[in-house]
Amino acid sequence: MKQFLEKIGNWELWPFKLRYLFITPVWLWHCLQSRSAWFFSASNPTLTFGGFEGEGKKEMYDLLPEGSFPKTIYISPKDSTESLLHKVAQNNFEYPFCVKPDVGMKGLLFRKIDNREQLLQYHQQMPIEYIVQDLIQYPMELSVFYYRLPYQKKGVISGLIQKELMEVTGDGESSLLQLITAHPKARYRMDEMRTKHAGNLDQIVPSGEKYLLTYAANLNRGARFVNLEQHIDEPLLELFDDLSHRGQFYYGRYDLKCTSLDDLKKRKNFFILEFNGSGAEPNHVYHRGFTLFQAQKVFLHHWKVLAKIAQYNHSQGVDYWSYKKGAAFLKQSTKHLELLEKYDSEILV
Repeated sequence: MKQFLEKIGNWELWPFKLRYLFITPVWLWHCLQSRSAWFFSASNPTLTFGGFEGEGKKEMYDLLPEGSFPKTIYISPKDSTESLLHKVAQNNFEYPFCVKPDVGMKGLLFRKIDNREQLLQYHQQMPIEYIVQDLIQYPMELSVFYYRLPYQKKGVISGLIQKELMEVTGDGESSLLQLITAHPKARYRMDEMRTKHAGNLDQIVPSGEKYLLTYAANLNRGARFVNLEQHIDEPLLELFDDLSHRGQFYYGRYDLKCTSLDDLKKRKNFFILEFNGSGAEPNHVYHRGFTLFQAQKVFLHHWKVLAKIAQYNHSQGVDYWSYKKGAAFLKQSTKHLELLEKYDSEILV
């Protein structure tokens, strides 16, 4: 009952659809104004469905400069064990590295791989295409929300946050299970925690030692967001303007790792992990003490910008997806999400 009341009192813990329920009519207005249910499909012409969902890592990375994203190879579930190990060795991967679906959602099926046995276990259970990628150990993980009107050279960075992974700190007395139960976010994810840390739940975590509960730094995986908007400046904007112009990317969120903000602004020591297009949430509203009403004002502003970008691109010859095509794609994406959720709870690596 206590957890239920805490969820009710904190809108950030509400289901996605409930957070947006009261402003959904505005989204429908943009559809009517654009005369398309899938108006956003014209927002980022180089991404499938405008990057709303269902785009693969490969199409993202193809739009980025070489060296700006981690070393990555693509693996089919049909690959033999010998083929998998050959590709990993041929591309000089060293443990640990990470694996995740090529078309991912919510950080599902993201795993850190420490040895050959874990890699083979993951591969044998994985039903869809996935990537093997260098595990970037840079200390800062950031999200940068960026948009640019297609007829303008300069865009806007509307949000900059640092993402801190969900972890617990040992006290030398409590078991990992007890620490998880006391964690303000992990305790709401007990089924997931019991599955992923099954072999360590009775372990006593030494005093002061940090134990990482997940390597996926997103809200769905319990990450903590720290607002860094005061560090948005011209050098940072110039970097993302250049990336935007290169890939015809007009609206969305970049997720990256870097050694420091200063290095990022100097364009060194950073890797873009991925970027999300028209379906990206302006996640800089979270953990800023915003009320739901204040957060919704931010959402509405971004929807207005998204519609303006898409309508302009459409006026320049970029087609909106047909209703039939978009509906079929969303149906397929829903099935894909259900598959990811199913296997995320079953693959114990």
